[in-house]
Order: sequence, then structure tokens, then C-alpha cells
Amino acid sequence: MKSGPGKFVTDFWLLIFRVAVSVAMLTHGIPKLQMLFSGGEITFADPLGIGDFLTLILVVFAEVVCSGLLILGAFTRLTTVPLIINMAVAFFVVHGADPFGKKELALLYLFIYLTILVFGGGDYSLDRFFKRR
Repeated sequence: MKSGPGKFVTDFWLLIFRVAVSVAMLTHGIPKLQMLFSGGEITFADPLGIGDFLTLILVVFAEVVCSGLLILGAFTRLTTVPLIINMAVAFFVVHGADPFGKKELALLYLFIYLTILVFGGGDYSLDRFFKRR
């Protein structure tokens, strides 16, 4: 006897889940993208010591480019890796000394991206389309 949601429900939920999370992350990434292209002086946290400009580029890549790819379900598991690294750095390094309430969002995103890494994008993704070819 089979229990739990059916394949359709699971795949549909994975679609809704990854799109909703990615749109939410874009609200954090788009202001950073605007900062990157504003032409002004870049002042951004540099928790890894690689320079504020390079750090901003990597964060924009994760939060904007990877979120866009997740919306499409393209290279889903690979795309979560920069987002996982980004959220781990935010939680453990950038907000490491902060109270839990300040770093809670980064931890939630971290677990969400780990979940997407484990379960993939589902059938309603470009990954599935490429897999069939």
C-alpha cells in the first residue's frame, strides 16, 4: 500500500516551492544588483577577505542568477550550491556573532536550498526536459 502524496502533487509542490523561494530571494538580490551597476563606490561586507567588489559579484550571482535558474528549474541541484554557500556564509560568518533572530532568515534559506538540492526540481522543470533528450 502506497502512502503519501502522489507524484503529481510532489512535482507540483516542488515547482511552487522553488519558484516562491527564488522570487523571495530576488527581493534580496535585486538591490545588490542595482548597487553593482550604480556606478558608485562599492562598499559591501567582505567576510572572506576576497574584496568587497568580488564578494558583491558572487552574492549577486547567487541571489539573482541562481534564483533565476531555479525559477526555470535549470541545473537545479548545481544552482543550489552557490546559494547554500551564500547562506552558510551569511549565517555562520556575516551574522555569526548576532543574536539568533538576526541570522534566522539565512538559516531558513540554507535549509530550503539543502532541501531543493536533495529533492531536485521535479518534473515541472527544465531539468526534466533536458533529461528526456
